[in-house]
Amino acid sequence: MTAENPSEIAPGQDAAPAPRPKKRDVHGWVVLDKPVGMTSTHAVSVVKRAFSAKKAGHAGTLDPLASGLLPIALGEATKTVPFVMDGRKAYQFTVAWGTQTNTDDTEGSVIATSDKRPDEAAIVALLPRFTGTIMQTPPKFSAIKIAGERAYDLARDGEDVELQARPVEIDALSIVSHDGATTTFEAECGKGTYVRAIARDLGLALGCLGHVAHLRRTRVGPFAVADAAAVETLRESPESAAAALKPVKAADDGKARVRTTVGSAAPAPAALVKKPEASAIARAAEKPKPAASASTTQLIAGSSQSLPAGFALTTSR
Repeated sequence: MTAENPSEIAPGQDAAPAPRPKKRDVHGWVVLDKPVGMTSTHAVSVVKRAFSAKKAGHAGTLDPLASGLLPIALGEATKTVPFVMDGRKAYQFTVAWGTQTNTDDTEGSVIATSDKRPDEAAIVALLPRFTGTIMQTPPKFSAIKIAGERAYDLARDGEDVELQARPVEIDALSIVSHDGATTTFEAECGKGTYVRAIARDLGLALGCLGHVAHLRRTRVGPFAVADAAAVETLRESPESAAAALKPVKAADDGKARVRTTVGSAAPAPAALVKKPEASAIARAAEKPKPAASASTTQLIAGSSQSLPAGFALTTSR
């Protein structure tokens, strides 16, 4: 380095690393079309880096071997993550028959095989048993905690993992295609449902075994494929990334909400209303109105189809 040009890099000397962009407050949702092979944690990092955002989090883990919608909240949108996680989800998945793995997908080791292959009629006849509210045992390789430890960590350490069956809701399950060796399904389900467990249990019930060979999530709560942005789009330019950012309020579109006002004061923050509470409020609303200085309740309603289970649709006032 010379006195005439202090910025000159001497031979053999590494250039100074470029300064990291300053973190900034960014608020909204990015619905990422996560590719196969990327973890949900890595996906959050990609989005956070694209916006130089201070705060980010996702609304429901999507396995590395799965692709599809992964809603990622930035800034104030992280407060609305529960609304999205409680929403209905839709998947398209392919089951490969004849093999069961310890992870119930292609990532695991084969633990059993069968020469039997199901015909389409047998599968169709079985589907009603897998719709509605059913009892489902989560895969041993899952994020469920046992005494503070993740089940997948215990399973990887060779421990015998025993998970209890629990109720889940499967709104719809139908066949898209069937070729004998594999069957592709579409499913709409509620929070906590494991598609890998559906594949495992279908295979056991049919007597042919099975595991998930392909999985794509196509809807999460209010977000659909049309809302999704690819990783390449976010990395293309700041403008393309900004175009993918959705408002914070996009997370609770269609939810039944309650606001309480006192006199002419501004409404308090909205909250979801449970069915018993909504019924009580509705009955109270039919009674004679109190004086202007007393508390009154206003109900705001959206689409009943997008309401989480256990919530009631109310009429606006």
